[in-house]
Amino acid sequence: MSAIEATAEIFVTAFKSLKPRQREAVLERMLEDEDISTDIADTLALESRRHQPRQPFRQVLKELGIKA
Repeated sequence: MSAIEATAEIFVTAFKSLKPRQREAVLERMLEDEDISTDIADTLALESRRHQPRQPFRQVLKELGIKA
């Protein structure tokens, strides 16, 4: 396990140990922070598309009507 994975595991374990109201408070604070909420939204968008087929960049530009 890498140091990054170990740190993530510690944070997740601590979060899971909180009572529901405490978890809610932590999430609310994270979402109030613009940088963190943007990171969360970006991560969720990437995860939701992880299994979609990939397309070449030039093909996407063509479909969007953008000349490269």
